[in-house]
Amino acid sequence: MVFTQMMARNLHTRLADQIGLRIVGGEITPGDPLPSELRICDMMGVSRTAVREAIRVLVGKGLLESKPKSGTRVRDPENWNHLDPDVLRWRLEVTDLDAYLKKLFQLRFAVEPTASALAASVAGPADVERIREAFDRMRSAATEEAFVDADLDFHRSIYVATHNEFFWPVAQMFALALRESFRIGAKGSHRKRALAEHGALVDAIAAGDPDKAHGAALKLLGNAANDLVQLVGHDPFRTAATARGPALAPRRPAGASRS
Repeated sequence: MVFTQMMARNLHTRLADQIGLRIVGGEITPGDPLPSELRICDMMGVSRTAVREAIRVLVGKGLLESKPKSGTRVRDPENWNHLDPDVLRWRLEVTDLDAYLKKLFQLRFAVEPTASALAASVAGPADVERIREAFDRMRSAATEEAFVDADLDFHRSIYVATHNEFFWPVAQMFALALRESFRIGAKGSHRKRALAEHGALVDAIAAGDPDKAHGAALKLLGNAANDLVQLVGHDPFRTAATARGPALAPRRPAGASRS
């Protein structure tokens, strides 16, 4: 009985995954109706119960809406829960690397300096210790994967140290979204400089200096963006509009090194 229930849960989860990926990937576009339950059953070889559960899951994530007269349709992307781990994972699977890096750094520049400043204002000893522990693991990491894991914990700990629960979902999202960019960045020869910048950030937070923490975060992000440009071989933050008018790329802090 328990095994049968587990299989049923796994089945509707896999079905929701397949449909969700097609929606996020644009195969099923906003406003499009889903096929009928019976049609999905025939297409996927699943039961109506699995289809209903999968649809319920996707409705909960904001991808679908069901109405009595119009049936089940795909919602516009602005209604999707983009902080949901599955929605984020689907987005990462279908988004090209340049668009992924650009959007990720736009968000990081908008949020991380403020989170760092807030952490400097309110973090307690346990918060600082958690950030320092992650930083120590970055310094002692023997492999790229260990370095990436520690780096993710470092930034996640800063968001937690804000003591603002509205920042915490961003930290959870970054646990998935940042891994790929950190994995790319970990391959460069800039680790010594990056460690110094992370050290300066945790020192500013420990000192309770919001302005210094804000500036340290901006410098870290600016150099991280430059590092990625060098590692991927072109500027993913540049668009055709960048050459014509105001820069759309994250603004690099004055004096930031390109090494």
